[in-house]
Parts: sequence; structure tokens; C-alpha cells
Amino acid sequence: MSINPLMPVYPRCDVRPVRGEHCHLIGEDGRRFLDFASGIAVNALGHSHEGLIGAIQRQAETLMHCSNLYGSPQGEHLSKRLVGLTFADTVFFTNSGAEAVECAIKAARAYHQHVGDEHRHELITFNNAFHGRTMGTISASSQEKMHKGFKPLLAGFSYCEFDDLAAAEAAIGPNTAGFLIEPIQGEGGIRIASDEFMVGLRALCDRHDLLLVLDEVQTGVARTGTFYAHEQFGIDPDILATAKGIGGGFPLGACLATEKAARGMEFGSHGSTYGGNPLAIAASEAVLDVVANDAFLAEVQAKGNQLRGRIEQFIGNYPEWFELVRGRGLLIGLKMKVEPRPFVAHLRDRHDLLTVSAGDNVVRILPPLVIDDSHIDEFMDKLSAGAASYDPAETA
Repeated sequence: MSINPLMPVYPRCDVRPVRGEHCHLIGEDGRRFLDFASGIAVNALGHSHEGLIGAIQRQAETLMHCSNLYGSPQGEHLSKRLVGLTFADTVFFTNSGAEAVECAIKAARAYHQHVGDEHRHELITFNNAFHGRTMGTISASSQEKMHKGFKPLLAGFSYCEFDDLAAAEAAIGPNTAGFLIEPIQGEGGIRIASDEFMVGLRALCDRHDLLLVLDEVQTGVARTGTFYAHEQFGIDPDILATAKGIGGGFPLGACLATEKAARGMEFGSHGSTYGGNPLAIAASEAVLDVVANDAFLAEVQAKGNQLRGRIEQFIGNYPEWFELVRGRGLLIGLKMKVEPRPFVAHLRDRHDLLTVSAGDNVVRILPPLVIDDSHIDEFMDKLSAGAASYDPAETA
């Protein structure tokens, strides 16, 4: 038996994109797909945004990479910009969301060790969460399917029911360093924490000198209609992991922290060869030029409300398939009464519409943040045609 040169860890479908045009992907056979997956919430500006392309081209002509042993005028500028936009006082740049979460975990542990509470090393995480695919981030996730083949897991994590404040409080012990949570679970099915839960976690952290660590890899950078989703709960974290949309398609992540939470991250405590390279920073600057303003965020909220409203009105026609719609901004989940993966494949293969499945029988709808009414109309036409033609027996 011969193995595929591309290690076969993905169940790749037959769509083979070679080009992107705004909110569409074009396959090598010329087939055109409406992309309401956005590389799983990555391509915030779509696939051919002139500002993003121009920024990358200009930076590629001057300097793409140099070691973090040297000063970084590019990184300094972007970090100051992110500090000005957020709760944070300091930023560490990474290549991915998983690395950003790893840095957040290390920072939370380092804080307690720095202040002399070396026994406090455990983060309380939440069932059905997804934090990445590294050993640390799968250990932080309660999903057995992610653990299979990689045990023993790393110590230092305990799991708790999502959106259950009493359970979260009961889980606090002498070794607890803080909570690690997605304010809206993405892979878990666009499950939104309640205001009471998030405010309660913040209060528990303040009361017990714990750190509130947010994973906003999927929810951040305008995706939910605010720059970060936690703003909608009226709270600030101590540490936040971000990635996906922050580079608009170029690999970039970041760990944001308050001065207090970062006090254990000293010289030599962490590093990254490629993290924050000038090319990635230029891409992020171009993304922020578009999304980091009140007018754009208001548009994301308005388009999200419009899209959710139309889907909610539509699903009443097919009560046998669909249950409800949930989400914030352009992070939308369509909950089905049946397993969603065959329906996602049906939309893709028969109707040229790209979406993403998730837990809790949810179809994730994650369009580029720059969609307009024509894209919403096209999406609804394709969704309607897909529902009308769907026969689970054909995909079984």
C-alpha cells in the first residue's frame, strides 16, 4: 500500500480551487463556487482584495523575513495598533491560532509562577470546545475524537460544561490558574455563551485571582460585528488568542495580554522563528485598514442580521430538515435535525455552494465580511435549491 504524498489526515473533497474572485472560488476545471466558508472564517476580505494583495506585494519586494533577534518596526507598529483597539497592553505574534492558544496557556501558567503560586497551573476548559491540534491544545479540548492516537495527553486541564456558571465555580480548586473559553463555540456548533455566564466567569477570576483566557481565533477581527466578540458581553479578558481573519488569508496569529497577565513572559520564555514576520504583518495591517472601524463593524452586524433573518424565514419551508438559526454578525449556524455533513456535501457538489459542518448538527455559514446583497441573494437561491433537491438516501 502506498501513502498519498500529502499526508492523508484530511478527507479532501473533489473541489480543487486554483483561483479566487472576491466571494467566489474557481476550481481547476473552471467551476465557480460561492464561498460561504471563507477558508473557515479566514478570508475576511474575500479572495482578491486589492488592498490586501497590494500590501503583500509591496512588502515582498522589500523584506519578507528576518529573525526576531532584531528589532521589528513592522511588528511594533501593528502591536501598538492592536493595543489601541483592544483591552491589551502587549502582543506576541504567532503563525496560527493553535500557536496563539499555546502562548496564552503558557502566559497563564507563567503569571502564577511569577507571583509565587507555582501550584496554580491548571486551566478549566469547556466541553465541545476546539482550541487547535497541537498536543497542548488537544489536551485543552474535551473531545475524545481529537485525543485518539495521541495519548497520554498533557496534564494541566480539567473540563466543565459550557455555559454552566455553577459548574465552573465548583471546578475551581487549589491548582486552578484560570479559565480558557471560546465566547462562541465555533467547531462546537456556533453555541453562544450567555451574558450571565461570561460576566460570571470574569467575576470568579477577579475574586480568586484567576486569569480569563479567551480563544477568539474564529470569533475575532470583526467576524461577529464587533472587533472581538467579548465586547458584546461587556467584559475584558486577561489574555486573548486570535488568528484566522487577522491575516486575511496569510498565516498569522497573536496572543494579546494585559501587562499584569504577561508579567511572567520574560526574555527567553517564549519565541517563534516566523511569528510576526514582515510579510504577515503587512497583510494584517491591510485587513485592519478595512475592518477596524465602526462603520465596517456596523455593516457586518447589518448584513448578519439580514442573512440570519432570511434563513430563519426560509427554514420554515423545510421543518423536516432544519431546526433553528443562531450566531452573531457573519458567524452563523444553521442547526439541522439530521447529520449536516451530507447536506454540506450536497450544497457543494450539486449547487456550487461552500459551507462548513460543525458539532451539534450545525452547518456553519461563514462568508467573507465584504459580501453584498447580491451574494446574500445568490446564497439564498442556492440554499433553497439545495433543500428542495436534498435526498439523504442519495448521500448515505
